[in-house]
Amino acid sequence: MSDLPPVVETHHLVKVYGDGAQVRALDDVNLRVRPGEFVAIVGPSGSGKSTLLHMLGALDRPTGGEVIINGAPLHTVRDLDQFRRRTIGFVFQMHNLIPTLTALENVEVPMHGTRLGGRARRDRARDLLNLVGLAKRERYLPNQMSGGERQRVAIARALANQPALLLADEPTGNLDSHTTAEVMDLLAELNRSRDMTLIVVTHNPQVAGAARRVVTLRDGRIQSDVSYDGLYERDLIELKHSLLGRAIMEGNPALPEELREAAPALRRLLEQV
Repeated sequence: MSDLPPVVETHHLVKVYGDGAQVRALDDVNLRVRPGEFVAIVGPSGSGKSTLLHMLGALDRPTGGEVIINGAPLHTVRDLDQFRRRTIGFVFQMHNLIPTLTALENVEVPMHGTRLGGRARRDRARDLLNLVGLAKRERYLPNQMSGGERQRVAIARALANQPALLLADEPTGNLDSHTTAEVMDLLAELNRSRDMTLIVVTHNPQVAGAARRVVTLRDGRIQSDVSYDGLYERDLIELKHSLLGRAIMEGNPALPEELREAAPALRRLLEQV
C-alpha cells in the first residue's frame, strides 16, 4: 500500500467562514490517504471534521491550499458534479433515500446519466443490495425498513458507480449501539474485501474503533494521526475518546478513588495513541 499513489491529498488546506468575525474552520491541514486505508476523523464539536469531509468530497471550496482526489487537483476540475458521481461515494447520517422509490430504485439513482442501460443498472443494484445483505428487501420502500437497513441501502447506493473513495459523515448517528456495530462491521468488511478507501467522520468511539487509522482534529488542525494494527491500540483509542478517557486526560477530580492513583500512568499511555 505504501508504494501506491494516494487517493486523497491535502496541502496546507485552509477554510475560513464569515466576512466580519471570521471563523477558521481548517488551518493548514496536510493529509495523505492511500488506496485501501480505513481512516476515522475524530475531534470535538467545531473541530473541523465535517468541513474537512466537505472539502474532500468537493462539496465546498477551500479558502486556501489544495485538495487532490485520485490524482486530480480539484481546482482544475471543470465539472465537479460529474467528478463526484464518478469518483466519490457518500454516506450521511440521514440516509437521504428517496421515500417513493424502492431499495433497488434508490441504488440505481446514481447510475442514471451513466452509459449503463436499464438492465445493467438493475443487475448492479441487485448485486450491491446482496453485498450489503438486503437481497430480500429490494422491493421495500424506505419506510418499510429499519434504520439499519436504510443505512445499508445508502451504502449500496454510494458504491453504485464503483468510486475510488467512500466518505461517510456520522453514518451511525441515528442508530443504536447494536445497529451501529452491524453497519461498521459492514464498512470494515467492504474495506477489507474490496480494498475500498474509506474515510469516516465521527464523534463515536465505537465507530472510530473500527478504523485502522485515526486522525484527530482540534481547532481546525490535525492534533494527532495514528495508524495501528493491534487490538490493544484499538481499545486504547476507544478509551481515549470516551467520557472516562477524557476525564483521565484532563485529570478530573471526580474520578473514582480507585482510578485516581492509576490515572497518571493511564494518561501517559493514552498520550501515545
